[in-house]
Amino acid sequence: MRDRIAFTEWVAEQVRALRKLGFRVADKSSASVLVELHNSGAFEAGLTLVGTLAYMAWLNELGAVAVSARTLDIDVARSHQLKLAAPLSFLATMRATGLPFTAVPGLKASDRMTSVRLPGVAGLRVDVLVPGRSLGAVVRIPELEWAAQTIPHYDYLLDSPEPAAVLAGWHCIPVRVPQAARMVWHKFHSSAKRQDSAKAAKDRRQGIILAAAVTESEPTSLQKAFKHAPAAMVAPIKRLVGDLVSELAGHPTAAQIIRDCLSMPSARKPAKARR
Repeated sequence: MRDRIAFTEWVAEQVRALRKLGFRVADKSSASVLVELHNSGAFEAGLTLVGTLAYMAWLNELGAVAVSARTLDIDVARSHQLKLAAPLSFLATMRATGLPFTAVPGLKASDRMTSVRLPGVAGLRVDVLVPGRSLGAVVRIPELEWAAQTIPHYDYLLDSPEPAAVLAGWHCIPVRVPQAARMVWHKFHSSAKRQDSAKAAKDRRQGIILAAAVTESEPTSLQKAFKHAPAAMVAPIKRLVGDLVSELAGHPTAAQIIRDCLSMPSARKPAKARR
C-alpha cells in the first residue's frame, strides 16, 4: 500500500511537470469519469474515447503544442457490443465518481436516456455514441443498461482503435482512441456537415492541427486512412478543400496530401452501420 501511495504521488508530480511543458491536461471532473470507466474495465472491453479528449490525447502522443479549449463534454463510443463479463450500469458508474450526475434524454424529450451531466450551464456532460445512418437516433446498449445516440460514419472512425493515455487532474489514465488519421478525416466531415458554425470551425481546426502533426510523424497515414473512407463521408469534405489547403499553408506537405487525396475519385461504398 505504501508503494501504491508513493507511485500515485509520483504520477501526480509527473502530470504537473508535463502540464508546465505544454502537454494538454483535462480537468478533475473529467479525470473522475475516466478513472471510473477505466477501473470498471469499460475501455478494456471495447469502449473508445472520442471527441476533444481523444484529440488532446493525440496531441500529447505526437508531441504537438496547440491551444485546446476546455471541453464541457466527454464522448465515449462503441462500434460493437462491449466484451463485459456482466452488464455494467453506465449511470451507476457515473454516480460512483461522487459527482452529482443526472440523466439526460436524447435529442427528443421522449427518447431514452443517452447522456449524463452535472448541474449548471457549464456542467460537464458525458455522451454515449454509436455508429448509425442518421444523426441522433437512439439505440439501446444492453450491456451498459443505457442507450446511445447514433453518429454517421462512426463505424469508419471506430475501426481498429489504438491504446492511449489521457492526462487529467493528477492522473494518467489508459484509454482507447480512434486512429489519428481517421480522426482527421472524420473531423473534416463533421465540420462540413455541422449547422453550428462555431462547432464546425472547431472541428475543422482540430482536423487541421492533427493532420499537420500526423504528417510529421507518419506521412503516409493520411493517405491510408483516406483509402478506407466511404464515398458518402468524403463528398462533403471536397467542398472544403480550398479552405483546408489554405489553413495548412504553414505545413506544405500536409496541404499537398490533403489536396491530392481530395482530388482522387471516391470509389468505396459506405459501410453498413453496426449496432
